[in-house]
Amino acid sequence: MRFFSVLASASLALVASAHPGPHVERSHAEMARKAKLSGRCEQHVAQFNAKRWKRDLAGPGNTTVQIQTQAPHYETLQNDTCVLTPEVTAGPYYYPRSQTLRQDMTEDQVGVPLWLDIGVMDMATCAPLEGVMVDFWHCNATGSYSSFTELSPNVNFPTILAEEGKNVSDFVVGSTDIHTDSSTWLRGMWPTDKHGMMQMKTIFPGFYIERAIHIHVQVHTDWTTRENGTLVFENTVSTGQLYFQEALEEKIMAMEPYASHTQINRTRNDVDMEFSKGTKNGYNPVVSVVAIDENDLSKGLIGYITIGVDTTAIEDEHWSAS
Repeated sequence: MRFFSVLASASLALVASAHPGPHVERSHAEMARKAKLSGRCEQHVAQFNAKRWKRDLAGPGNTTVQIQTQAPHYETLQNDTCVLTPEVTAGPYYYPRSQTLRQDMTEDQVGVPLWLDIGVMDMATCAPLEGVMVDFWHCNATGSYSSFTELSPNVNFPTILAEEGKNVSDFVVGSTDIHTDSSTWLRGMWPTDKHGMMQMKTIFPGFYIERAIHIHVQVHTDWTTRENGTLVFENTVSTGQLYFQEALEEKIMAMEPYASHTQINRTRNDVDMEFSKGTKNGYNPVVSVVAIDENDLSKGLIGYITIGVDTTAIEDEHWSAS
């Protein structure tokens, strides 16, 4: 792992906790419109919750859909949490060429198993969205991102850019290339089924400097993939970050390998700059979690959340093959 000395200027330090992102800051009018849309769907999400039922992830109740995939733990959208996100930054460690079509993005990473059950709802109709691609990426138990493994999780991003001879103001997610390798762990995506549901297996994330524990998520419509499972084209209709309750994080961070990350202190949700953006206008980006075994968290967790998206707010992207 490559480490960088901390020598950024004061001006760079001022933006250390803010991930530069590809999205333009949304107007107050647009945010108010999305908040109004999300309010209309509250009752519909509650109706989905009335149909909830559980099944054992490892038991005979598992089913397959036509594409032979692990079925979600919850069959319908949940209302325990409903994140109807504003456009929150994708962060500097987004690398589309490493985002891969699969339902288990763990690879060789060690940590507490986490199954993410995600429901996606169209805020315009309050109906589940079938066939949209849900795209995830997050750091490993000790704070590193795949494709950027030589960048230290203990050094803030403006400092890393300064050492690379780049300016924060010139950085564009997905365009400014600072990736260091071709690893793909803890990056994955999968489409929703006819119920607007999908599931991704991963591990509980760790943390890195000046950021709370989080998982990045995007929702894409009209997507096209290459043979290797990466996106060649998509319409991005939502970009957000998912978080967890502090009480759960404290328990997980006391376990190995998370506990071995002692070089920096963990940033809590209440002081994280991006977390506050994700909670504006009543949005809730905190994942509800059920333990496989309440007495032994190491056996794994099931996290579920409903993502409401504005399908009219499209940002189309074309990615080159290189």
